[in-house]
This record gives sequence, structure tokens and C-alpha cells, in this order.
Amino acid sequence: MNDLSWIPEQAARSLRRLMPRLQARYGPHIDGAAPGWHNFNQRLERYWPQLFEYLHALYGWQYDFFYTLEQVLETLVQSWLSRPVDLKALDDQRLADPQWFASQEMVGGVLYVDLFSDNLARLHEHIPYFRKMGLTYLHLMPLFAVPHGDNDGGYAVSDYRAVNPDIGTMQELGQLARVLRREGISLALDFVFNHTSDQHLWAQRAKAGDADHQSFYHIFSDRSLVARYQRHLRDIFPSVRRGSFTFNEEMQRWVWTTFNSFQWDLNYGNPQVLRAMAEEMLFLANQGVEILRLDAVAFIWKRMGTDCENQPEAHRIIQAFNLMARIATPALLFKSEAIVHPDEVVRYIAEDECQLSYNPLLMALLWEALATGEVSLLARCMRQRAHIPRACSWVNYLRCHDDIGWTFDDNDARQIGIDPKGHRRFLNDFYTGRYPESFARGVPFQFNPDNGDLRISGTLASLAGLEDALEKQDDNLIQMAVRRINLLRSIILSIGGMPLIYLGDEWGMMNDYTYLSDPTKVADSRWVHRCRRRWQAREDLDDQDTIEWRFFNEMIKLISLRKQLPAFRNGGMQVVETGNVHLFGYLRAGNGDKVWVINNFSRHAQQMDPKHLAAVGINNPCNDLVSQVELSLDDGLALSGYQFVWLVHRR
Repeated sequence: MNDLSWIPEQAARSLRRLMPRLQARYGPHIDGAAPGWHNFNQRLERYWPQLFEYLHALYGWQYDFFYTLEQVLETLVQSWLSRPVDLKALDDQRLADPQWFASQEMVGGVLYVDLFSDNLARLHEHIPYFRKMGLTYLHLMPLFAVPHGDNDGGYAVSDYRAVNPDIGTMQELGQLARVLRREGISLALDFVFNHTSDQHLWAQRAKAGDADHQSFYHIFSDRSLVARYQRHLRDIFPSVRRGSFTFNEEMQRWVWTTFNSFQWDLNYGNPQVLRAMAEEMLFLANQGVEILRLDAVAFIWKRMGTDCENQPEAHRIIQAFNLMARIATPALLFKSEAIVHPDEVVRYIAEDECQLSYNPLLMALLWEALATGEVSLLARCMRQRAHIPRACSWVNYLRCHDDIGWTFDDNDARQIGIDPKGHRRFLNDFYTGRYPESFARGVPFQFNPDNGDLRISGTLASLAGLEDALEKQDDNLIQMAVRRINLLRSIILSIGGMPLIYLGDEWGMMNDYTYLSDPTKVADSRWVHRCRRRWQAREDLDDQDTIEWRFFNEMIKLISLRKQLPAFRNGGMQVVETGNVHLFGYLRAGNGDKVWVINNFSRHAQQMDPKHLAAVGINNPCNDLVSQVELSLDDGLALSGYQFVWLVHRR
């Protein structure tokens, strides 16, 4: 039945029936939290009809749907009642300024705790460093309890309510969140919600024969059914294993394992899974986590006869989670991690779904433009695909814990005369150093012999040529590498959205090949850029003219400049036509200010002629905010190799 006009009335009726029972059950706790209970109820009444609709679309056909409603409602009440007072105050603050994350002052950093500071307790020592950098957002890579040995870098979670004991405790995490918040830094964590470790309590009970917990996962006794699903699925880690299913000897059954054999996919067709994962999500919010990166969002719903990616129900599940957060923990935001086709990436970005999203297309195309020295594909895709709702924001990055995949749309490439398959082959050759004129020292990741697909591992500095240049001890090559790195960093700091720095990139961290001697890591080349911190910005260092200091100071300068520019608030960005295939330009405008950013992706000097300058509104006199130089544009804008400018009209 497509007519949903009955939803509001039935949703309200369900709330009228259920709330008295819950109020009676939690009466003393509610009385103790009376000042905020009214606001909680207002949010509940506002969002419950939509949540009811999503839950009904997912589970309304099941005989115990009313039980599901009661369980979800009780989870919301429990989570709000247990929310600390200071976080309820943060809720009020965020509700008063829902676009807080769109500020030009937002700058993010991401790190592995064990590699950066050994543990959570010692991370406190680095908060002055984060403040010096200007960070307002800190993303800690997976730190939950995981099995020893291979655990996919922390993405095989055994317990969402326990921190890996080698790193610290949940109490220490909550304490860190409070300290960061006092320093103006919001804490972000990964929420690995497509799968758990096969050592998770739910999986252990499933292996022991518990039917209820077997239904938490996709488990099959019929091999032919597995084969019918597998026919349409792609291999995520083809050099590690083929297929998306693993035979479990204890159960004598097949388990759906999209990523690794020890990561069991959760069955969101079971409403108890949604409720259980909502409880884990809200628990983390109550520890002071303000942003959850939703890992592998594309894979959470399975449908026979499809590739089981980006199904409509995946969006409904995230939207349901979003509404639960709006009701119980309103300060919590979601960040989408969808490394899929660009058309699908943007479908997860909405105020009622994921308010933030990684920008994998920009990341990949910046590296594409650096390899080719031309910006045609970058400019075309950013012009057509960068627009998202105003209430949302891109999270722009150059490197992260993961690999680089060439996720541009094939038709976008064909429209400008590029053969997509051949171009990806060129990019892989270039960034693994096989192309004759390459400066890059990337490492191949997950080659698929069936389709030739390959991804790239490596740090920003090594991919941009610094490792190669230092090894050759060539001052000119070193200078070119430095200019490339500064160019890319300038773009993520100035283009629409929030910049996210993979910590280590701010000082020029290069590849770490020690993973090759670790049997638990040697098969995963991503560890080449998951490096232990090897440098720190100490004021008492004798030689502040090192390349690390040069990188660090240049980064701090650009971050400070970004924070001063009201035009950089919100994610609005308009690509401008430069008339030069090597120059990528865009306009940032807002709050009555305009900044034009022009970037030269060629190692040679390039020019933007007066005609194109005038057409995009750049007129004399102009100042470059980066160099603090007044420019005369009578004869056009001249840029040296890999130079970038942030232009404003002189007042």
C-alpha cells in the first residue's frame, strides 16, 4: 500500500499506548531528570511519526512489529535518561546552532591512537599540539576491543562498549572526550555497523547454536543459495580471498563475510539487530562522541539478484538511526563512508541521513590531476558532482587509513575523450612508479586479475614525490615535491567543506615499510601509510629549517588563514572556467565576501588570460592572501609551477 496517510495517526496511537508503560517503568528516573524531560518528549513527538514510517517500511510485515516499536522506544528513553548533564547541555547548544560544523574554523585531524601516542592516557599530552595546528575535530581510528592478530586494522569489533585494553579503557575515552570538548575539539569515532568480529559475543553465541543470535547474521546451510547471491557480488579484497562467504566449521554453515572471513555481516532484516546496534550507537554518544563515521554504509542490506550495495533499505536504516539520535542524543552527527560510484555517494548525504560525508571523488581526482598535470576531469566532476544540501558538508581529505581507488564515473571520462579503463591503468602505473616519468612511490593494493582493478597505498609525501626526491638527493626534485604537497593541502583547506588531515601529513610523513616484516600486516599494503609518529613540533628544536618544520609551518599558516575568511563558511563552491587545461579554479563566496582560488597542476609556469579573469569576476586590483602580495592582472594571472593563489579584491 503506497498511501501513507494513515502513518501519523497510527504512530501517535502507538506512542499513546507505549509511553505510559515506560513512564511507569522509569518513573523515579524521569522525576529526577524533570527539567529536560519536556524537551525530550517534544523531540519524540516531532520525530516519532517519521521513525515509525521507516521502521514500518523495514519491519511492518513481521508479526511482532509492535514489540519492535516498544523496544526502540525503550532504547531511546534509557539512552536519554543515562545521558550526562554536560552532554545534554551540548545537545541544547547544537540545537541552537545546527550548522556549527559548517564554520570556516572547522579543521579535522585523524590518527591511530596506538601509533600516535601509544594509548589514550598519553594522547592528552598532545592536545597542545592539536591546538597549535588549529584542530577543532579529532577522529580516532578504530579503538574498540578486537581479536589479537589480524583484525583489519581495528574494523573487526568484538565489543563496542570496550576499548582495546592495549590502548586504554572506556572510562579513559570518556575523560578524553570531556577534555577535548573543553578545548573546542569534537571527538569522532568509527561506527563499524556492517559487521562484527567473529569473536563478538553475538557471533560466539551463534556458533554455539543459539538460534536467536544466528539470526543476527546471514547464515546459510544451503550452498546453492550462497551461490545465487555470490553470482552478483564483487570481491572487496580479491588478493586475500575470493567470494563473500565463509564456511564455519563449528556450525557447518556458510556465513556472509563481505570483507574478511573473520568479519561477519550483520542481518538488518532482523529488527533486533537494528535495536541492538542503536543501543551501541547511543552508548557511544553518551561517552561524548560527537561524530560517528558510518563504516561501509553501502553494504548493510542484502537483496537476491543485486550486488547488495546501496539498497533503498540501507538509506532507511541510516535515516532511522539519525532520528533516534535526534530524539535521544541531538548533538550526535553522522559521517558517511561510501567508497562507491559518485552517483551513490551523494545519496547518503542529507540532513536526515548523514550530515557529513567523505569526498572520495575529490581525493581521487586531485591525485589524477597531479599525475596528468591537467584538470579537465577534475573540473568537470567538481562542477557537476560537488553540490550537496546546504545543511550538509563534505569532509575533504588527501590521504586516510585506506587506499586510493579511482572512483570517477566512466561516462564523465568519456565525455572529455578519456578512455576510463586505460586511464585507470595509467594512474596505477604512475603511482606505483612503473610509469617512466613518475615521481610517486605508491604500493599496489588488492589487484584483481579478473578485471584489472587495482588500488594504491602510500602517504601524501611519498605519493607526491618527496621520498623519491630525497633518495636522489636532488634539490630541484625536492622543491617540486614540496610545491605539489602544498598545492594539494591548499585545495582541501579552501574548497567547499571541512578539511581532514591524516596526522603526519602536516610534517611530510613518508612511507613506512616495516610492515613487511610483520606477519599480521605483510599482506595488507595499507600499513605502509599507517605509520608510527616519528616527529613532533617542539619549540626547542635547534634546527627549525628542516623540511618537517617547513611543511608544518606552511600548514599552520594556511589553516590560520582559512579560519579568518568568512567566505569559507559552509560548503558552497563554484568551479570557474580558467581557459587553461592546467589551472583548476573555484570561487568561494559568502557573508558578503568572495575568494577566488586558482591552482596550477603543471610543473611549468601557466597563465590565466585577462578575458577569463574578467569573465569570472576577477578584476584589478587583487591581493593574493597566501603570499600577501598585490597582483597586477592587466596582462593576466601568471602562476609558476604548482603555484596556488587565494585572490580577493583589494579594498
